[in-house]
Amino acid sequence: MKKSVGAVAVLLSSVLVVPGAVAAQAPRTATWGPSMTIGGPDFADQTIRMVVHTTVGGSSLQLKLSNQRSTTPLAVGEVDIALQAHQATPVAGTRHTVTFGHARAFAIPVGAEVVSDSVPMTVAADTSLLVSVYLPEATNSATWHSDAFDTAYLSKPGNHAADGDDGNYVTATTSWYYLDGLTVLAPGTRGTVVAFGDSITDGYNTPIGAYATWPEDLGRRVGGSNPFGVVDAGIGGNRVLTDVPNIWQGVSALKRFGHDALGQPGVRDVILLEGINDIGNNAGPNGAPLTASDLENGYRNLITQAHTAGVRIIGATMLPDFGNGYYSAGAEAIRVAVNGWIRTSGAFDGVIDFDSVMHDPSNPVALNPRYDSGDHLHPNAAGMQAMANSVDLGLLK
Repeated sequence: MKKSVGAVAVLLSSVLVVPGAVAAQAPRTATWGPSMTIGGPDFADQTIRMVVHTTVGGSSLQLKLSNQRSTTPLAVGEVDIALQAHQATPVAGTRHTVTFGHARAFAIPVGAEVVSDSVPMTVAADTSLLVSVYLPEATNSATWHSDAFDTAYLSKPGNHAADGDDGNYVTATTSWYYLDGLTVLAPGTRGTVVAFGDSITDGYNTPIGAYATWPEDLGRRVGGSNPFGVVDAGIGGNRVLTDVPNIWQGVSALKRFGHDALGQPGVRDVILLEGINDIGNNAGPNGAPLTASDLENGYRNLITQAHTAGVRIIGATMLPDFGNGYYSAGAEAIRVAVNGWIRTSGAFDGVIDFDSVMHDPSNPVALNPRYDSGDHLHPNAAGMQAMANSVDLGLLK
């Protein structure tokens, strides 16, 4: 007999787990964890198979599912995880059913998140996994991450979470749905670094499935005997000070920082690269025109949040954007002033000068053509690598 969402929620209310409480039982490191927004598509009696790409290896995997941004409870019929062979096909013999509070089927109330039981599985860094989530009942406005720059697979009707091939996966998309975290036990790691920002951090205009964002490139750099996990908390279009009218671009950094950055298991350092959308949209507080002081005050707020949580925060200078629709003389004046403040104020625990690395030496208000993806704002894969290479690893504690 099919249970309703409400019945499952009552039956399995004990499934709800505070992620921090789980992390306190043993030191865990986040190896993947996109920021989520409201406004995703609807599903019904369908399985979503998503790719998760690790930045640090470990064992005893735990997944986090989120219904944080949705407006209706979410019924989950089954969750499975496996190594990816190709597309939606898992590596034979690697599949595990994931339970939550020892249950395979459960419901997540509105605004809630759940952390899975530990999965007896070991995974290496820079490895792709397939996570399959069966949604038996109709959903509404999915909690999602729109621009995954990776491929997710949607099935025919029915529960296909345990399928050993991709025959029943008939549609491809480039978003993640309801899945917003993977942590591992990795005793040799030094914790988690969170790259927090907008579309430049999210990886806009990088090739699908290439894992060529600057946070992913940084993850490969910080591997070794004492690696970090690196989490990409970028959201395209996101702003520091104000919510974006397009709801899938997220609430402001001021509102989401505590959850998306400071809430990551094992977080030690946050690298902040955000503000160009505030400048390009002239979006000051309460609808007023933006000033450099507004943005600097926003950074001070984030710095205070980080320090209160015992987390270090590293400021990154904003990239140039001459030739993009965001550019104007007034906007450039704000960018230059705020970048100068980032470099010299001493407010951050460290500084990464992406602007100096990425600008055109013959025209400092523009991206270096070698690094321009074509829109004069977002770096290409070579530019992303240059950004990652410019990070002084000594800043990461």
